[in-house]
Amino acid sequence: MWQFRSPRHDERGDVPGWVMITVMSAGIVAVLSAVAGPQLRQMLTQALSAVGG
Repeated sequence: MWQFRSPRHDERGDVPGWVMITVMSAGIVAVLSAVAGPQLRQMLTQALSAVGG
């Protein structure tokens, strides 16, 4: 007689998927900071000098 066996539940989850998401997120942050970094730095400097006098 055939017995039904429940599928094994793996506690690790989708490890390669999480690694890919993490690497892609880090890449997006690096590209955005390279492109917008100088402009953001200039805006911050101007704001601080306006507040400081």
